[in-house]
Amino acid sequence: MSQRFTVSKSDGERRPSDIQGEVNQLFEGDEPAPDPGSSSSSRGGGGEGAAAAGVEEEVLVLTGDSNPKESSPFINSSDAAAEKSQQYDGKNMALFEEEMDTSPMVSSLLSSLANYSNLPQGSKEHEEAENNEAESARKKPVKAPQLGTLMGVYLPCIQNIFGVILFLRMTWLVGIGGVIGTFVIVFMCCTTTMLTAISMSAIATNGVVPAGGSYYMISRSLGPEFGGAVGICFYLGTTYAGAMYILGAIELLLIYIAPKAAIFPLEGLEGAEAEAALLNNMRVYGTLLLTSMATVVFVGVKYVNKLALVFLACVILSILAVYAGVIKTGIDAPDFPVCVLGNRTLVWKTFDVCAKTIESANGTVTTQLWSMFCDSPLLNATCDAYFAANNVTRIQGIPGVASGILSENMFGNYYEKGDLIARKYMSSAEEQDDPLTNSNRYVLADITSFFTMLVGIYFPSVTGIMAGSNRSGDLRDAQKSIPIGTIAAITTTSIVYMSSVILFGACIEGVVLRDKFGEGVHGNLVIGTLAWPSPWVIVIGSFFSTCGAGLQSLTGAPRLMQAIAKDGIVPALRIFGHGKANGEPTWSLLLTACICETGILIASLDAVAPILSMFFLMCYMFVNLACALQTLLRTPNWRPRFKFYHWALSFLGMSLCLTLMFLCSWYYAIVAMVIAGSIYKYIEFAGAEKEWGDGIRGLSLSAARFALMRLEEGPPHTKNWRPQLLVLVSTDAEQNVEQPRLLSLTNQLKAGKGLTIVGTALQGSFLENSDRTQRAEQAMRKLMETEKVKGFCQATVSSNLRDATSHLLQASGLGGLKHNAVLVSWPRNWKQGDEDQTWRNFIELVRETTAASLALLVPKNIAAFPSNGERFTEGHIDVWWIVHDGGMLMLLPFLLRQHKVWRKCKMRIFTVAQMDDNSIQMKKDLTTFLYHLRIDAMVEVVEMQDSDISAYTYEKTLVMEQRSQMLKQINLTKTEREREIQSITDSSRGSIRRKNPAAVTTQLSVTEEPTPAGKEEKPEEEVQLIHDNTTPASPATPATPLTPGEAAQSPGEQVQMTWTEKCDGEPAKPPGAATPEGLKDIFNMKPEWENLNQFNVRRMHTALRLNEVILKKSSEAKLVLLNMPGPPKNRTGDENYMEFLEVLTDGLNRVLLVRGGGREVITIYS
Repeated sequence: MSQRFTVSKSDGERRPSDIQGEVNQLFEGDEPAPDPGSSSSSRGGGGEGAAAAGVEEEVLVLTGDSNPKESSPFINSSDAAAEKSQQYDGKNMALFEEEMDTSPMVSSLLSSLANYSNLPQGSKEHEEAENNEAESARKKPVKAPQLGTLMGVYLPCIQNIFGVILFLRMTWLVGIGGVIGTFVIVFMCCTTTMLTAISMSAIATNGVVPAGGSYYMISRSLGPEFGGAVGICFYLGTTYAGAMYILGAIELLLIYIAPKAAIFPLEGLEGAEAEAALLNNMRVYGTLLLTSMATVVFVGVKYVNKLALVFLACVILSILAVYAGVIKTGIDAPDFPVCVLGNRTLVWKTFDVCAKTIESANGTVTTQLWSMFCDSPLLNATCDAYFAANNVTRIQGIPGVASGILSENMFGNYYEKGDLIARKYMSSAEEQDDPLTNSNRYVLADITSFFTMLVGIYFPSVTGIMAGSNRSGDLRDAQKSIPIGTIAAITTTSIVYMSSVILFGACIEGVVLRDKFGEGVHGNLVIGTLAWPSPWVIVIGSFFSTCGAGLQSLTGAPRLMQAIAKDGIVPALRIFGHGKANGEPTWSLLLTACICETGILIASLDAVAPILSMFFLMCYMFVNLACALQTLLRTPNWRPRFKFYHWALSFLGMSLCLTLMFLCSWYYAIVAMVIAGSIYKYIEFAGAEKEWGDGIRGLSLSAARFALMRLEEGPPHTKNWRPQLLVLVSTDAEQNVEQPRLLSLTNQLKAGKGLTIVGTALQGSFLENSDRTQRAEQAMRKLMETEKVKGFCQATVSSNLRDATSHLLQASGLGGLKHNAVLVSWPRNWKQGDEDQTWRNFIELVRETTAASLALLVPKNIAAFPSNGERFTEGHIDVWWIVHDGGMLMLLPFLLRQHKVWRKCKMRIFTVAQMDDNSIQMKKDLTTFLYHLRIDAMVEVVEMQDSDISAYTYEKTLVMEQRSQMLKQINLTKTEREREIQSITDSSRGSIRRKNPAAVTTQLSVTEEPTPAGKEEKPEEEVQLIHDNTTPASPATPATPLTPGEAAQSPGEQVQMTWTEKCDGEPAKPPGAATPEGLKDIFNMKPEWENLNQFNVRRMHTALRLNEVILKKSSEAKLVLLNMPGPPKNRTGDENYMEFLEVLTDGLNRVLLVRGGGREVITIYS
């Protein structure tokens, strides 16, 4: 845990001592000493914990990867370098001189540690700022914190733990749950807080405790997502605690102190009407009290801090009065009678004597009690049946410790709402069928009670254990004081609570314990009846302590919210980080008051208590979780000095918290978890990135390692196969990505699922180009965020681009989490002379993906592909399935159509039939196959007839081979080489144009109708355009090789080419086809057609024919996917290979060439 610092460029030079003076909360020192240089670091508002008056937080902005991180000011500090250069001189440190900028001398480090001080902005500075002395205060050195364990931790915890529940509900809990049941509840809750305190002590002794309290301890241990979620839960718990304290204060005021102050009178009302009037009174007075308290907090926390000791004294005096009363009952039991009719407890408010009649000098006289149940004061009056049948008994409400009443109160008595509070072990004459009359005369149960509800009501009375850690910035030695003070406070309060349970059960009559509002004891506070010397000691003391606790909540909660807002992890809360000039959280106070008002509108202490129990339990649960995780994951920095800590205790504490959450209220627990989960996901997607060295990162690493080891067990099943892409991009001179649409296509293919690695290759040495590497990775990361691509980026540097790309291909990924497909753009302008190496690198990449059994996706004309914001409202995605490559061609369109860009496009699948194929049966089989694949697509089988090779094919092949020979044999400059290429191309085109297009001897045709079989191809001429030796052919794959066809159209022009055959069948040389004599001399070759490589001629013929068919069918398609032929096995024809692919895709707008990875990627099985 550490505070954050700001490192940024400044115009003026700063002394090294200034930097050292800002070392706050990073390193630990046994005796912190004040440093004048650190006074400047105490400016501005900061993040405070729940009860801290004010805490400074320094904000660190490190340039580089744009992620704010906590860093030591000793590392990479240019200002400190000047100081270190002086320190290295003359100290025999020449061996380390070159590392001075990054590695400080130990002596300079230790001197900074000696000057370390833990100096938050305390309440004193707030008071000075409120008195317009802020400027002068900032110039003065701030005194080091001097609070010790007693004043800094123990007493604040005591004050926060003892609260309204002890005074208003503890006796009722004992009466309803019984001594045993209530003791179990108290023991569980106290054990939970003790285990949480042990975990908190481990955090407090694991390095310097930052000023800022529990929120900082949690967030820096659990990370921004969990820290923010738990911090907000802790804030809500503290806010609702304020509402609970205010409601408790109003209950004391309206029921025990000044009942006649009620705006809505309760006299004469029964049942629901009386309950509604009481709730409305609570709402009105609660709102007024909240407004006044918020005003006090707004005016200044100095008044709250000054009154804190007064409120604490009220709490201690009240508890001492109770113990004194218990001792007195053993000596002389007080006279607190309870009037019982039969076994029913009567409300003792409107009558004076607990008897039906009294004897006087004039004879027997009826009492006020008689008048309550009879229609006249006469002895012969008609009375209530139950009243007439039962006697009135006056019993002692507090029989005393020695009375043996404990045995009667051992077990619980749970009631439904409206049930009579009856005394056990007393007889009662009543008929079971008689209706209850005069119900307002009896003490009734106001709510339905059960064991788990008691847990929810009681738990807030043990919260407040973090009051000491909230004051960590004011402590002289936080690492020593927080564990001792907190554990001692919990031990003290636990002893008081447990002894109270037993003593209340041993001293007070059961019907009085179960009388929540003391109606049977003249409207007195039940715990007050036990107190000595007077019930008013408890009533007044508890009222002031409750008001004080409410003020503390309204003081602490806004500062907690301000701390969360200033961290910036929840963007929606940033406005609440602002406040007054002295740092007072004005906006946070307003938010706190509004949330607190919702609790007051509930108006029932018993209903609000379980709500804040949920939030506090969740907070404590995550504190325990943080400690357990860091121990189990063996985090290197987790070295707590607290001797009594063990991970099992944290795990037990976490389990107890979770158990208590569902015990209190399972639906509240679910709601609290949903709130925390929603905040977690919101921070994860929209929050600022923070690196706090949290334990959750360690959990992520362990989970990732476990998952990677599982992936290593074997390759994924075909059903689980999805493209894990390695996207290869190129960067310009400024290290910006040149093909941004490549990542748009990646997003459309992946939709955020699976693995994506975006890589680029850089030329040079890594030592000289490390800054280029960082810039390239930042550019890729930024583009990935823009295109919403989830994945990783990697830049590789090597002596040449070919090796760098090969390294990326081989080394990317980890273990089983590796790419299985490569996405690379078609090399643009590959025909240009200076781009010679580009296409050679591309062909080598194709060969390497084949050798590595990786699929290859090559989009051509990538700039024409849609961005993520575009939408196709209609159109087709055409798949040309020429050979079976494992089903990639089927899977990719399906994945694309999951994205909103392609969602409305329909899928068409074309396959090519040869002369000896049954095209009708092929179409039927393909339709069945797609049905089993659950893919909705139109199917079409295209038949290609045998045909002779066209003149254009020969001319195209001639130009291609001449270009290849020229590039190989002549070592020309780039300019000369381009000029020669252009002259050869122009000459060849001219020879084609001069030919008479009318003389047609052999006409080429493409038809979809079955035609009679023509002449068969010779076996030696059977050349398949696309070959894949790794996969067997499927039934839908053409069994015979593709027959060469014609292609007369290209995007720019339409050229008709024919030639006349001689009688012997040998094709004649077209007169214009000869190369100019000058070129013949240069190349020393004769470019006659019969001298051409027949293998190249046949491949060119196939490419032209297939291109013509694709253009005819798919010229209007939004995207065309087709199989990518493999490069030649010998490297002599590499440049021809590029030409074949260019011809194959000529005239198509968007093309995705697909090459399978040698395995099936789609299956018909479920």
